Amino acid sequence: MNLEVFKDWLTAHTNYSKATISNTVSRVKRADKMLPWFNDKVYQFRLEQEETYQQLSCSVRSQIKKAVKLYFEYIEKTSKEPTLNEEQKNGGKVLSLFSNIGVAEAYFESIGVDVVVANELVERRAKLYSNIYPDTHMICGDITQQKVFDEIVEESLNNNVDIVMATPPCQGMSTVGRQVENDERNKLICPVVDVIKKIKPRYVFLENVPLFLSTSIEIGGKKTLISNYLKNELEANYKINMYIIDTKDYSIPQTRERAIILMTRIGNENKEWILPEKDSKIVTMYDAIGHLPTMDPFVKDVSEDELLEMFPHFYERKEVAEKISNWHTPPHHIKRQVVAMQHTPTGCTAFDNLVYYPIKEDGSAVKGFRNTYKRQNWNTAAYTVTMDNRKISSQNNVHPGRLEYETKAGENIYSDARTLTLYELMTIMSLPEDWSVPENTSEAFLRRVIGEGIPPLFVKKVFENIN
Repeated sequence: MNLEVFKDWLTAHTNYSKATISNTVSRVKRADKMLPWFNDKVYQFRLEQEETYQQLSCSVRSQIKKAVKLYFEYIEKTSKEPTLNEEQKNGGKVLSLFSNIGVAEAYFESIGVDVVVANELVERRAKLYSNIYPDTHMICGDITQQKVFDEIVEESLNNNVDIVMATPPCQGMSTVGRQVENDERNKLICPVVDVIKKIKPRYVFLENVPLFLSTSIEIGGKKTLISNYLKNELEANYKINMYIIDTKDYSIPQTRERAIILMTRIGNENKEWILPEKDSKIVTMYDAIGHLPTMDPFVKDVSEDELLEMFPHFYERKEVAEKISNWHTPPHHIKRQVVAMQHTPTGCTAFDNLVYYPIKEDGSAVKGFRNTYKRQNWNTAAYTVTMDNRKISSQNNVHPGRLEYETKAGENIYSDARTLTLYELMTIMSLPEDWSVPENTSEAFLRRVIGEGIPPLFVKKVFENIN
């Protein structure tokens, strides 16, 4: 281990203070003493099995795990830096359409891919994108408007864009909401095709929900599948590969099915763009967030005294959590929902509780789907993160929890009776810890837009497979 070089790397690639960098290096050194370092991802798992590690407090274990994760990131990035060829360093210029706040491109800088132009309709999202990626030329506006379309094409040509990445809105075809065949948003693939024809990129990356490929749109007065429309318009000039994937098959700790379309321009001197091989190991919820200490919810409809009666260690646990990340703060819930989840075991729904089932304010039983008021599982990848991830009453949103204690009446009480924190969501979405989101960004806003995104580590793996 060359910790001096690691220290220099932290100084150059993070915004950490000198004290934080010094502490991070010390924690890696401490991990090495408990278990001699070896460069394999299984190292973290084996470290956690060490008796000396298990004897540490939850907060110290979390700090060491974060430091080791940073050291792995340093090893990965520095080992790949020399292999980037000149084309990848100076090329790989991307146009990002429907860019949202830039979740998909979070790892691009680390692999030499440069998003030079981006387009987003919603001003609030476009502004945050520009805060995160200040070097990208952001065009805020409706791509279906000629002026905006022309600016996108002009800037893309001026900046020698050779990859188009597009993730059109999918609400008209999503399985979460009602599917609306005539939803105009389903036709937003049309200006994407027009942009591709104008700028003729070497590669195209399209991402959407699986129903994207089997959804029909009206073209020239006739219904046609989007998949057929793409072939009819682009197959003469592009080799097109269409896939339905689950991100859990690519070491993402989340089940998220997506349609992925990769196009390679015919005559392109580079090889055909295809998906990388699937990974053999599924990364589970425990792998991703199992090291984090217990956190209690903030119960927003009770007094301070009642909160502390329910959760005597609330403030201690909150303090420990917020040292891990500014985004790791207690979610706010109402008492009746919290009580129901306190009595709900890992992987189960509160609708199965005989006594502490979900109730309304008037005390009557809530009627709902069995994937609501439901805890996740530790031993599988997380369920799909949705836009409504703040709510206990929405789909599969509740922390897996652990058996915490048994009451005098013989009732089992389970920890973490809450939804996942934003930090935990970012982790299972595979967002990097050093993702530069301004700290004053609204948590509710971030939760929603992250729930719309695609795990960026998956995107990174796909883009690494171009050459």
